Amino acid sequence: MPTYLTDDDDGAAMPLTALRPGDLDPWLDGRPESERRWVRAAGFRAKSASACLLPGADGGPAGAVAGLGDDGSLWDWAALPATLPAGVYRLDADGADWDADRAALGWALGTYAYTRYRDSDARFATLVWPAGCDRAAVTRAAQATVLVRDLINTPAEDMGPEELADAVYSVGNRHGATVEVTVLDDLRERYPSVHAVGRASDRAPRMIDMTWGHEAAPKVTLVGKGVCFDSGGLDIKPAAGMKLMKKDMGGAAHALGLAQMVMAAALPVRLRLLIPAVENSISGSALRPLDVITTRAGLTVEIGNTDAEGRVILADALAEAAAEEPALLVDLATLTGAARVALGADLPALFCNDDDLAADLMAFGRVEDDPLWRLPLWRPYRRDIESRVADLVNATDGGLGGAITAALFLEAFVKPAAPWVHVDLMGWNTKGRPGRPEGGEAMGLRALYALIYDRFGRTPVTPPGA
Repeated sequence: MPTYLTDDDDGAAMPLTALRPGDLDPWLDGRPESERRWVRAAGFRAKSASACLLPGADGGPAGAVAGLGDDGSLWDWAALPATLPAGVYRLDADGADWDADRAALGWALGTYAYTRYRDSDARFATLVWPAGCDRAAVTRAAQATVLVRDLINTPAEDMGPEELADAVYSVGNRHGATVEVTVLDDLRERYPSVHAVGRASDRAPRMIDMTWGHEAAPKVTLVGKGVCFDSGGLDIKPAAGMKLMKKDMGGAAHALGLAQMVMAAALPVRLRLLIPAVENSISGSALRPLDVITTRAGLTVEIGNTDAEGRVILADALAEAAAEEPALLVDLATLTGAARVALGADLPALFCNDDDLAADLMAFGRVEDDPLWRLPLWRPYRRDIESRVADLVNATDGGLGGAITAALFLEAFVKPAAPWVHVDLMGWNTKGRPGRPEGGEAMGLRALYALIYDRFGRTPVTPPGA
């Protein structure tokens, strides 16, 4: 359960009223004159991330009022644990019309700290679970977000392909899933693109494959890019571009976090998780520019740039996933800088071969305060990934429309009939904000879960032969 949410306040929790700016004056009209003067003298205007303690007759605080800003978003709630003095608070029914689940989830995310290597000295206010809150749903979303953030924040020294596989084993074992890991000669035979990209590292590449759920249920397959560190290979990155490359396994972290949510909710789906896990390193066996490799799908790929390795390893995973013709195929990847140029660090790029599916996912993103933005699979740009010597080239010469050409490359490994979502995300907060500290971040996670729940969460499972 989230740390700063409590079941029982023993009647000692201070009442907390959450207000938007437009709610402040009506609320004050119903308060004692002394309290009105106190709140106005404190300069409280119900702006986001603001709070004011209310005086009690004994000279101590009798409660508090907090601002949600005009939107009352998830992140307005996330600001309150650090804004309020440490203590236990219970939300009043007065004030803003707020959603209990959003309040609790925002509170939980606002108390996150990465503590693997040192303890955090941050102290937060504690909230009594709001009445009517779906605690299980909030806990699932909070724990998945923490998992994603922790995995991305962990340095590559402690988060290589083997450690990433261990993380999948840990989650899978908790939920009764089956995990298979393919390495070494078997990897070269079954997933040649993954082997080609990862072979230069002394940390062996692998394909991580987890399955869960009833075999007769609708198939939902998640694929996550697991480049545990990306030096750029022989087309080496400059220092500034390499510094954050521990986060290049962010797609894998997201896919695992989403899988954890699905399993924790016991959704009636046949879930499959595929993570090609590699370290893109430099050695005598490194993949070279203009090498040609053969993928699992049988398509040949010319290596135009060894730093465009993520799409190469995803090719094998997507071919494996598409062979089963899932009802939904989702891949997540920290794939292109071009997507960040187009949309910035906060807004993941969405590519999809189904207009209704894309519209639904964007709508859930708005509802969940977890937005995505659709970019086109612009077919004329397919000419830019055509090679003179192979079926495809992994990187274009000019780089224009780079997020689109990368998505078109991936699409070549997805059967046309498969409903497919590709999310090109940053996975990182470049600066700290309430509920979103600088570092690893989950993006699109809640939106994707809502989509899966909406499409498959109520689907009955018919046993074979019934």
